Amino acid sequence: MNQVQVHSLFTEFDINLFKAGKHFKLYEKLGAHVTEVNGVKGVYFAVWAPAARSVSVVGDFNYWIQGEHILNVRWDGSGIWEGFIPGVDKGTTYKYKIQSNNNGIITEKADPFALYCEHPPQTASVIWDLEYKWKDKKWMDSRKDKNGLDKPFSVYEVHLGSWRRNGDGKFLTYVEMAEQLVAYVKETGFTHVEFMPVMEYPYDPSWGYQLVGYFAPTSRFGKPQDFMLLVDKLHQAGIGVILDWVPSHFPEDAHGLGFFDGSNLYEHPDRRKGFHPDWKSLVFNYGRNEVRSFLISNAIFWLSQYHVDGLRVDAVASMLYLDYSRKDGEWEPNIYGGRENLDTISFLKDFNEAVYSNFPDVQTIAEESTSFPMVSRPTFLGGLGFGMKWMMGWMHDTLQYFKKEPVYRRFHQNDLTFSMTYAFTENFMLPLSHDEVVYGKKSILGRMPGDEWQRFANLRLLYGYMFTHPGTNLLFMGAEFGQSSEWNFEGSLDWHLLQYGFHKGIKNCITDLNTLYKDNPAFYEKQFSVEGFEWINYSDAENAVLSYIRKGTNEKENMIVVCNFTPVVRTNYRIGLTTKGKLTEIFNSDNKEYGGSGVSNPKAIKIDKTPWNWKDYSAEITLPPLGVTVFKIS
Repeated sequence: MNQVQVHSLFTEFDINLFKAGKHFKLYEKLGAHVTEVNGVKGVYFAVWAPAARSVSVVGDFNYWIQGEHILNVRWDGSGIWEGFIPGVDKGTTYKYKIQSNNNGIITEKADPFALYCEHPPQTASVIWDLEYKWKDKKWMDSRKDKNGLDKPFSVYEVHLGSWRRNGDGKFLTYVEMAEQLVAYVKETGFTHVEFMPVMEYPYDPSWGYQLVGYFAPTSRFGKPQDFMLLVDKLHQAGIGVILDWVPSHFPEDAHGLGFFDGSNLYEHPDRRKGFHPDWKSLVFNYGRNEVRSFLISNAIFWLSQYHVDGLRVDAVASMLYLDYSRKDGEWEPNIYGGRENLDTISFLKDFNEAVYSNFPDVQTIAEESTSFPMVSRPTFLGGLGFGMKWMMGWMHDTLQYFKKEPVYRRFHQNDLTFSMTYAFTENFMLPLSHDEVVYGKKSILGRMPGDEWQRFANLRLLYGYMFTHPGTNLLFMGAEFGQSSEWNFEGSLDWHLLQYGFHKGIKNCITDLNTLYKDNPAFYEKQFSVEGFEWINYSDAENAVLSYIRKGTNEKENMIVVCNFTPVVRTNYRIGLTTKGKLTEIFNSDNKEYGGSGVSNPKAIKIDKTPWNWKDYSAEITLPPLGVTVFKIS
């Protein structure tokens, strides 16, 4: 006997929006919702399965027996099955048992809209709620002042499972990280934390990029409310939260989205568009309106229910091109004969428009590695609508340059200066991410040439150049203290290194760079505008020196940056300047507190009227070895 009562949360308007790909709060309707019907407490279930002949809710409340609780299919052709089951409560585990019209195939699936999942390798969904008393009103009310494109964005990228572990090797919980991680990020001065995917995933070596529970923070570290606490505590400390979001692909695990109702429901039915050869995973059907509603609702969910401040969208390049990682004959051109995925382009524009219209004070960030135009330009101008884009070219060229022994760098000055030829075509974020410290690439420190002193000096130089280059920046955990080994997701960062002077010096340097960046508007007010940057001299390849001016809205707050990419101390080095006054050194990566040699400009330097570098004024300064020096003019 079916014990499911007829009940619905859907209106006709909801269904029309869903079918049109414009319902962006599906999580309020689909999924499992603890509620009360006619004075009886229970759970309302709703799932999209248009190819199903029948859908049963199975769980520990009915001994996982198919047919005990069969949902009712809606009459409107939406493919939604729904119903109210009395007596079921929060904490109950469940799945959907689906018998398909497609050859009678039977699937047993986790709820795509589940708010909580069993701890892997268990695969059931858990009925839950999102009740939580937030205490971050001050942050949320002033977020626009913290999160704008003309504000500091210094991002600390974190993999929750390997940032730090307990003494017994076990994961820190969300609650423990709400204390330890928050204190550490505040101490080091980063403005934002970016979490690698926190949504539920079955396979640890995927680092979270193969999702099955799009609406559930992984139970590895605690309950949904525990993750809310972590976000809340970060906000209370004045730190923004960015989540990695993966709308590009999903795994074929039996309990996941793949072949959900015995048909290609979420994935594209054409394997040339629906299967990713690199990751052996399925690709969403961006041309299907209901799938677009699912994905955009998911983005809105994290921004709304978890107070998230930004979404970094993973693998955008793989979404944009039909021939991505495919050989000739393995892909089909679009209707115009091109290689662009028109459905994806349309979806990404809809996604960004939905996000920014609902949350104008957040940011979306594209991990996009090609020259696809206008990724971070508004949709009304023909762009994709992202707030920022990762500057992969800068990352590649800069690391290639720093790998070279200083004696050869004069032949490769263009590796550094080239980024400025396109730096303002997008709103670029400069990333030194997790992808740069795996698969035999070595750690960032491990790429630096020379003896121990030179390797650490090079690392401080790299970070100084990064923080003073136009754009925002991102640093993967461990890089801030000079992690020696490659990242290992199965263990903790090598925190013991901080007992050593050079590693502690790197951390001190990063802390001061964050302070420099945040305290001086010239580094962020025009960080995406050509008006915010001016070369002093980019052609001194012989000495491997770069010098430039960073500008904000107040000319009196301009910053002068000089980088010496060799271990040679250069005294009486003249740089051209645009105004008279005095130069005062405010940052020097060769500071002894950082493990440097202490070569500096301790006194204010008078700017004289000697023309130099095609400028009317100039001054003579001392350049520390393998160092970045920053001056202000007074």
